[in-house]
Amino acid sequence: MDKISVQDVTFTYGSEGADASAPNEPAVENLSLEIEKGSYTAILGSNGSGKSTLAKLIDVIEVPDSGRVVVFGKDSADDSLFWQIREKSACVFQNPDNQIVGTIVEEDVAFGPENLGVKLPELRERVDQAMKDVGIYDLRLREASGLSGGQKQKLAIAGALAMRPEVLILDEATAMLDPRSRDEFLKVAEDMRIKKGLTLITITHDMSEAMRCGKVIILSKGKKAAEGTPAKIFADIPLDRYGLRRPVIIRFAYELARLAGKTISEEDLTGEARLSERLYKILTSAELKADGEILSGKDTEKKQTKGRKIMAVKDLFSSYDGKTFAIKNINLDVYEGEILGIVGESGCGKTTLISHMNSIMKPSSGEVEIYPEEGITLRCSQKKDVQKIRQTVGLVFQYPEYQLFEETVYKDICYGLRKMKLSADEQKDRAIKAAKAVGLEKDILRRNPFELSGGQKRRAAIAGVLAMKPEILVLDEPASGLDPVGREEMFALIKSLRDSGTTIIIVSHNMDEAAAYCDRICCIKDGEVAVTKTPEELFADWDEVRKIGLDLPKITKFSSRLKEELKKVIPQADFGRPLFEPEAEARAVFNAVLEAGRKNAE
Repeated sequence: MDKISVQDVTFTYGSEGADASAPNEPAVENLSLEIEKGSYTAILGSNGSGKSTLAKLIDVIEVPDSGRVVVFGKDSADDSLFWQIREKSACVFQNPDNQIVGTIVEEDVAFGPENLGVKLPELRERVDQAMKDVGIYDLRLREASGLSGGQKQKLAIAGALAMRPEVLILDEATAMLDPRSRDEFLKVAEDMRIKKGLTLITITHDMSEAMRCGKVIILSKGKKAAEGTPAKIFADIPLDRYGLRRPVIIRFAYELARLAGKTISEEDLTGEARLSERLYKILTSAELKADGEILSGKDTEKKQTKGRKIMAVKDLFSSYDGKTFAIKNINLDVYEGEILGIVGESGCGKTTLISHMNSIMKPSSGEVEIYPEEGITLRCSQKKDVQKIRQTVGLVFQYPEYQLFEETVYKDICYGLRKMKLSADEQKDRAIKAAKAVGLEKDILRRNPFELSGGQKRRAAIAGVLAMKPEILVLDEPASGLDPVGREEMFALIKSLRDSGTTIIIVSHNMDEAAAYCDRICCIKDGEVAVTKTPEELFADWDEVRKIGLDLPKITKFSSRLKEELKKVIPQADFGRPLFEPEAEARAVFNAVLEAGRKNAE
């Protein structure tokens, strides 16, 4: 059988020996689907829909309570076939720390193929090639534990590639990679699929990544909700009900077509070139230019004026080993009430920088000052200021589960408040208000934090920091691992916190979100500040962005190319500055074409 067949499968965590009077909900229930050998399939769904469980069932990390999982003719329930399935299958999960077993990078990459019995010199060739494919060959002798989050993700991917699997399952495996690294890795995996018949399965919340696939399967509450080509799924399926959204480019296209009274077909979504051609025809039609109505509208509102300087990073240097600087000569001012984005390639020093802002790390030299222009200046290098700095600067790391450890969510939120020696009544009041601010219901406060979904854990971790009423909130990849609706809710929360006076600093690899939500963006390159600009200033210079090692927002690349084509036939069109929210950019392009048509008619 040249396919992976999931046949009426039900699986419940903790089902063995579980209390029958209080059974757990099935993670997948009566699930049936097929994935053809050599195909490229995206598995989509909201948090908790069963996507990761499906990956574990295919990779025989778990076996069904009922039903069958057959991988290329081998039944996963047959113990004698366990290793035959596992040696041909590799799975890369979102959190790389859970997959790293070697002390040195190259040792970790070699772990999988060594266990498969691969001997030298083939082992050496496999390990070197895998490290080169994901861009960590230069780190081969580094300690794995000292890598950045993005570098660890590359390491986990390299370990999977070195096994030369027939099935490669990527469970949010690119979530922590910068745009360039993500695209480079996906290109390697896609080439392997074409040249070597690799079956590629990607579980993702990145809708643009799903557009690269041949087939999309949507899961909802452990069951298959929809299946089809990306064009069919994004054209016909009501994605909102599954916690999903169309890719930003398609959102832009649908809004433009709606404004013009036209439609986008499934065929229009079979490629960016075809979609752009369709929009070009819509916007150059005589009917549109003659009868269109100019519409008003605003981009996502951003702060236009600087508040007081609330933080100053001055000549900051930091080294983990006393030899090589992870960050060097960092100078950066942060202003009250702004959303500041920090972006850069994986391993460039972003997390190291924000760790100094909260005094978790002490600099080799230089300083981070809070209230730098006031008489109460706090300095991260001064031990006497550390406690006050940590009350002023709240920090939530990219894996929120590492910050949760109490018996209940309520106790976890109150942990910092107890350290502040607040009264029980004050603790309760702050905890409930913080939970409400992040959208956690009261009943969740009684639950064990480790029973929560990924999105709920992230909210609980943020609530624990918010309860301490920090003036500055630092968030490392705040939307990582969240489904599209969850991401929107997270950024709505961030905007509301900013509007209430909290200064927000965000580390992100998502250029579309950084551009849409941040007031300024600080780009880090090789441990140094390359540039700090507004999104409009930064993404206007494509060469500068690429030199830093980043990519343009997807909406900017697509819309800019469309504008270039339109300019050839409508040279008088004034498209103005780029907007980064898809519907706002569509409205701006539509208005520019209409206004040019009116002026030309006059």
